[in-house]
Amino acid sequence: MIGRLTGILVEDDADGTIVLDVNGVGYEVTTPLGAVGRARALGDGERLTFHIHTHVREDALALYGFATQEDRTVFRTLITLPNVGPKLALAVLSALPASELALAIAREDRARLSTIPGVGKKTVERLLVELKGRLPVNPGTKVGPAPQAPPTTAGTPSKSEQLTSALAHLGFRPAQVDRALDALSTKVETEPLPDLVRQALALLAR
Repeated sequence: MIGRLTGILVEDDADGTIVLDVNGVGYEVTTPLGAVGRARALGDGERLTFHIHTHVREDALALYGFATQEDRTVFRTLITLPNVGPKLALAVLSALPASELALAIAREDRARLSTIPGVGKKTVERLLVELKGRLPVNPGTKVGPAPQAPPTTAGTPSKSEQLTSALAHLGFRPAQVDRALDALSTKVETEPLPDLVRQALALLAR
């Protein structure tokens, strides 16, 4: 089985599918949103490293790539749960990297988990039951109760500010964030934030 790949990114589709050139061989890898940005932040140049899960079925062999071993471990844990396949596991990790998911589970933060696309109330409860105690929280992190959502006021961050925060959290430098904001300036206030993040990731991967 393939456990890790290091190579040059030659394709990066908005849906998370990438092609990684490893010594002349192009590997098609499916990644959660933000994985390429995190891999760049952890890399030392144009060569990126992804930790791979090889998923074998009777009719297909698929590679899933992650910027960290922790994300891969969580992915492998998720797909062992009832009714959770690779697609839903990727959606979870696209919304919450391993450390954030572990904290949300430890806090029983239903509101945070409910923001994951494709995850309804029943799935949230199943995740809380099945994952409780199985995902390590970073040492030194104060678990405590889930923070209360602030009321919507005139001071609520604009869509531009939310996009800036999301890209910075994914490891992009200020200059890269500014480039994405400039390119998406006509769409920022009209399109949903998840769509804007996907478009920004596609732009910054070029």
